[in-house]
Amino acid sequence: MSVVNFFDRFRGASVRSLAERRPRSVAGQVFVLQVTLVVLLVLGAVLALLLQSRYDGDREARSRSIAVAQSVAHSPGLLEALEQPDPAKVLQPFAETTRKKAGVDFIVVMDTNGIRYSHPLPERIGKRFVGTIEPSLAGRVHTEHVAGPLGDEVQAVVPVTTPDGQVVALVSAGLKVKNVTGVVNRQLPVILGISAAGLGVATAGTALVTRRLRRQTHGLGPAEMTRVYEHHDAVLHAVREGVVIVGGDGRLVLANDEAVRLLKLPPRAEGRLVEELPGLDPRVAELLTSGRLATDEVVPAADRLLAVNQRPTDPYGGPAGTVVTIRDTTELSALSGRAEVARKRLNLLYDAGVGIGTTLDVVRTAEELAEVAVPRFADFVTIDLADPVLRGEEPSGRNSDMRRTASRGIRDDHPLYPAGRMIEFVPSSPQARGYGSGRAELVPDLSDAPGWHAQDPERAAAIVAYGIHSLIAVPLKARGVVLGVANFWRMEKPEPFEDEDVAVAEELVARAAVAIDNARRYTREHALAVTLQRSLLPRALPEQSALEVAHRYLPAQSGVGGDWFDVIPLPGSRVALVVGDVVGHGLHAAATMGRLRTAVHNFSTLDLPPDELLGRLDDLVGRIDQDEAGLNGEAGMTGATCLYAVYDPVSRRCALARAGHPLPAVVEPDGQVAFPDLPAGPPLGLGGIPYETTELELAEGSQLVFYTDGLVEDRTRDIDVGLELLRQALAHPDRTPEESCKAVLEALLPAHPKDDVALLVARTRTLGGDRIADWDVPFHPGAVAGVRAAAVAQLDAWGLSELSFATELVLSELITNAIRYGAAPVHVRLLHDRGVTCEVADSSSTSPHLRYAATTDEGGRGLFLVAQLSERWGTRYTAHGKVIWAELPPTGGTSSAERDGALLLDAFDVDPI
Repeated sequence: MSVVNFFDRFRGASVRSLAERRPRSVAGQVFVLQVTLVVLLVLGAVLALLLQSRYDGDREARSRSIAVAQSVAHSPGLLEALEQPDPAKVLQPFAETTRKKAGVDFIVVMDTNGIRYSHPLPERIGKRFVGTIEPSLAGRVHTEHVAGPLGDEVQAVVPVTTPDGQVVALVSAGLKVKNVTGVVNRQLPVILGISAAGLGVATAGTALVTRRLRRQTHGLGPAEMTRVYEHHDAVLHAVREGVVIVGGDGRLVLANDEAVRLLKLPPRAEGRLVEELPGLDPRVAELLTSGRLATDEVVPAADRLLAVNQRPTDPYGGPAGTVVTIRDTTELSALSGRAEVARKRLNLLYDAGVGIGTTLDVVRTAEELAEVAVPRFADFVTIDLADPVLRGEEPSGRNSDMRRTASRGIRDDHPLYPAGRMIEFVPSSPQARGYGSGRAELVPDLSDAPGWHAQDPERAAAIVAYGIHSLIAVPLKARGVVLGVANFWRMEKPEPFEDEDVAVAEELVARAAVAIDNARRYTREHALAVTLQRSLLPRALPEQSALEVAHRYLPAQSGVGGDWFDVIPLPGSRVALVVGDVVGHGLHAAATMGRLRTAVHNFSTLDLPPDELLGRLDDLVGRIDQDEAGLNGEAGMTGATCLYAVYDPVSRRCALARAGHPLPAVVEPDGQVAFPDLPAGPPLGLGGIPYETTELELAEGSQLVFYTDGLVEDRTRDIDVGLELLRQALAHPDRTPEESCKAVLEALLPAHPKDDVALLVARTRTLGGDRIADWDVPFHPGAVAGVRAAAVAQLDAWGLSELSFATELVLSELITNAIRYGAAPVHVRLLHDRGVTCEVADSSSTSPHLRYAATTDEGGRGLFLVAQLSERWGTRYTAHGKVIWAELPPTGGTSSAERDGALLLDAFDVDPI
């Protein structure tokens, strides 16, 4: 506290006249007290200044030394200079130039052993540094007082590190102690002079104010006066708040030092009207003269934010006016603003972490990135991906052709390229540069960006005119591969994007790039698996007349599975229907499904009953398990369910067997839906338990519905609910199988099923009696001619006379073989479907087979002839024997005589004449 301020506080105070010479009077005591206080204050001020100056000087010296040393340690080219053959030749002039500019006494660059490369005293170069270097060799900054070559010194030692953190040299900078303390010594005479002048002024002033002091003290004693002084001093100077008192007439009564500083008041402002004070912000002046209450009201004043509290003084016994306290909240507001910005950015990154990559879809992931960033980070966001990425492939080369995959903004009428457009970026565009280099590109001002304008000058002008003024283009890079570019556009905020914004954008894009790459890889693998699975499923259903069939196959959202279906024509106009499901998902399940489907085709050619066919499938799955167990060294885990049925349009009977598969549904012609109670049977691969076949008689027009468990089972509902929904969807007999498939899927499946679904709907047809002819054949060779004649007559009735010759030959051979090698009774049946099927049944279980007859053999060519004349032929076994069948298709183009003659010549190996 200065003497001038002391008198400023107490000027105008009255004291008793010194002429009265009454040392016990208040005036006399005040005089003595003033002199004593002045002396003590001067001594205290000198001592405090000395201590504070020493402390401030020492701290300033350390701070300056550290700053200079660190600046030199991180200066460009220092590492290269250290690698020179003679580092001192380069570093000595550099250090001296820097020392003079920085205002320090010395800058020493040394190696890790403390050998100097530079020093203000050139003869000290090459000698060991005086000081402690071990902390700096460990990577820390060290300051200390030492007795060095220049005398008592304050110095700092900092390490010089390579980019990988290795300490390769040390830098020390410092000041001499005498230069630090010299400032204090120069100020001391001034302080003592001011103190002496103040003491003289105090002595003279006391005599002048004695009379006024008597009137002003109101008879207060020294203790009361001391207390008033202490309170006054505490209020005005002990607190770090501005204190202002404004009188009722609008004049400034009092302003402490902090108020003067905050409000930038001119000297001797007390007593002047507040509104007339120069430099006072008008908003502050208006509040000070209003006299209204104010509590922490924030008022901008020049470059500061002031929190003002204002209260009237008259309710507390004082004169009319107001007392005002003022706090500077500028730094607090700035800190709060920075904290709020940091909080918002952390929230943005958190939301990006949980909101991007929720699906394994490339396009949706790109859209999620745009949704997270708008409007919290940018006003518009566009995502451009290399076209192969959308197909699950890796982009090749540095081709910057990309497809706009996602676009989102605060408005929809923007002139940016729309989503879906293929864009060929020119090399000078920020997108092409970022895509090629893998680094983010910042364009603060789009109106002054020639490289960006070159992409599409007309559209660029429209974008700038629209108000979009700044851009950050960040490459989407994952696992070393650049997948595309994310573009962040700013319009609403007038400030351009800055480097700090680039860091946030890179963090956002880095998280999204990994998710997009995961989605890309999933897309590729899923496409490969789906392609494999679809190649294993039937591409088109075979032609047949027994059933009208429709089907659906839906792969699971999470990947391919092992569901399959098939329609297999069998001899005698019969058709086999099969639906199966391999446990699990993925390529292994799909490959196993392909093996089982192939096996079903092979077993069906043997014309096995459903239970026997499932038994053979069960053995096959067991062998697959054994193979995998031997390969992996652990128990096999393959399992599958299957439903196999054979429908005969002649008898309208359907034989079914199932291996752990859901029950089929049968829709009667009147709309009744039933789930026949078939024996369940164990899933394929368990072995040891036989399967059972159940036969159903179906009315013409009935529908058989086969499906896998993914159709009716769901985690959100009970299976009984799923079966009931299936029943309701099928209870419409007027629908075609195709319409039934559509209705079932709409009623039972969500948009993205969790499991594969295979659905097969077949409407039964019958082969009418007018298309069937059969005869019982007497068991002697003479009966063959009669059957041949009856068969030819039947073919004439069907309008198939061109097949008479071939049919006669086939029947002759088959009936003769049955009589010669079989057993009675013998039965012949002709079926007219797409072609003609000849069936000869007998009670023997021996099966004929083809063989090549020798030239000297009289027989042995009959079955060979049958094979040549028919499209297919074979044997199927029944409970009472066997049936030999041959299918003769309708001829076309070539006359029957020419065709049959050529076949005969070929069968008996005779050259035509």
